[in-house]
Amino acid sequence: MNTMHLRYGRPLLVASARMWASALLVCCAILVAVLGLLFAHQATADRLDHAVDSPIINWLGGHPGLAARFAAPGSQIPPIVLSATIIVACLLVGRLNGAILAAAAVPAAVGLNDGLFKPLVHRTYLGVLSYPSGHTATMFALAATVAVLLVPPRPTKAMALRMLIPTAACVLGGVVAIGVIGLRWHYFTDTVAGAAVGMGTVCGLALLLDLPVVRQRLARDASQPSALHERRSAATRDGSTAPT
Repeated sequence: MNTMHLRYGRPLLVASARMWASALLVCCAILVAVLGLLFAHQATADRLDHAVDSPIINWLGGHPGLAARFAAPGSQIPPIVLSATIIVACLLVGRLNGAILAAAAVPAAVGLNDGLFKPLVHRTYLGVLSYPSGHTATMFALAATVAVLLVPPRPTKAMALRMLIPTAACVLGGVVAIGVIGLRWHYFTDTVAGAAVGMGTVCGLALLLDLPVVRQRLARDASQPSALHERRSAATRDGSTAPT
């Protein structure tokens, strides 16, 4: 019987990509912090939010139910299904680090978003905490995860196709952002910060999983099932050929 063999695999990020991921993480953290300071304890839209939000709200107001459909992919069930699909795909190809990233990305982004930033900034929209947008953070965490796993370290013939999926995920994140604005759950700047939380979280997780000490530990853990399977297979072969 064939058994799936896990391996830690190549790093999630090549050296040049780690530099970009570090820079993106810093930029995302600064953006969330600066916007959080600007909008802390506020309950109204600023001029930028009003300029962006009003046309969206007016347009979606003429299409009942459309805003809810736009926002739906960022709700609870679709991200769970998408994350599980990515995890299974990574496990099928034996990429343990990719499976761990996919499993941790959305929970970590939502935990930071709802557990830390929302109560800390305490910006409200119609009496409900709104900064940053959890729906947007979820979708951009998924988009960033797919980008890390699919974008190859160097140009290949299939690079265009591999870039298409993360790009589509980012577009879907933008659609979700439009939906939550239309539903009057979030201001435009809430969605910008949510996207930063999602992408920054994935960058941080990928950099963490690529640390040498983490790679060595997970490589050992990944090799143990294979070693055990090989020992059992050897024992079975020895037993089957032993005289009775």
